[in-house]
Amino acid sequence: MVKPFVPQLVYVEPRALEYPLGKKLLKKFEDMDIEIRETTSHNQIRNLPGENHFQKYRMAKSTLVVGVRKTLKFDTSKPSAEYAIPFATGCMGHCHYCYLQTTMGSKPYIRTYVNVEEIFDAAEEYMRERAPDPTRFEASCTSDIVGVDHLTHTLKRAIEYFGESEHGRLRFVTKFAHVDHLLDAKHNGKTRFRFSINDDYIIKYFEPGTSRLNERIDAAAKIAEAGYPLGFIVAPIYLHEGWKEGYKEMFEKLEAELPSYARKDLTFEMIQHRFTKPAKRVIEQNYPMTKLELDESKRKWKWGKYGIGKYVYTTEEQEDIKDTLGGYINHYFPEAKIEYFT
Repeated sequence: MVKPFVPQLVYVEPRALEYPLGKKLLKKFEDMDIEIRETTSHNQIRNLPGENHFQKYRMAKSTLVVGVRKTLKFDTSKPSAEYAIPFATGCMGHCHYCYLQTTMGSKPYIRTYVNVEEIFDAAEEYMRERAPDPTRFEASCTSDIVGVDHLTHTLKRAIEYFGESEHGRLRFVTKFAHVDHLLDAKHNGKTRFRFSINDDYIIKYFEPGTSRLNERIDAAAKIAEAGYPLGFIVAPIYLHEGWKEGYKEMFEKLEAELPSYARKDLTFEMIQHRFTKPAKRVIEQNYPMTKLELDESKRKWKWGKYGIGKYVYTTEEQEDIKDTLGGYINHYFPEAKIEYFT
């Protein structure tokens, strides 16, 4: 079982100590006897411990930066939500295929932002612009927020904030099962709690450092019992030998272990595996022994966000994925809604 994340090293930006959460986290990490360093900005972090790139990379993934979110302009987050809401950046998991590999570049440490009220104020502006339509905010575009929230409780505050909000809805997804502190949050049904799931082959070979499938399903049952709307993201859907059987077993397991009360208002999202040329370079550097298949000649090229093209499965393969997995969902969870396939 993966233990809840505890950083080996913490950096604190001086400005973070102007906020109550910054002071609280500093005391918490002092009490935990974790090494704490000061940095004027996360961009100034140099000389992480380690003999080589491999060691420094792993140390970075165990490093937490307590800082202030300066940019309060939110990115869009289609098709999942209208906007991405930034509470944290980076992830302690080691998923080989993750797009954070390139967006985080050479600085894959985890950052948590303490100016939470300012982030809420910015969200309020976005909600006002769209009112009376609801505005959905995705809290896991740049991090696995659940993986760090047992330390910060920022997500818990956000769940309760949106629980009181008239037009706001919160969404996030996680591969971690450390959800107990979120069970009593007053969500008022306005937060959709989603778990990323995959077949055994992918979790075993490509998702080190994350909770196993049965742990995620157990956590999902707890979340449903706490009254949250529940969802699952099957991502990335990856074609390997025996993938149809692998995904069938995954859905059978989910169907067998998910209690009946967890099935009302259930959603599924499906995201195929994709990669960019820059991502391929970084993945091969950070995980040189990976079994991940990154052969451009076997893929279809597609324009991506910001003009960076990505490699996706061929049209025929995409149809096969959609028909196969869509068929499993309709069979095992006929009452669920498939939100999208991308």
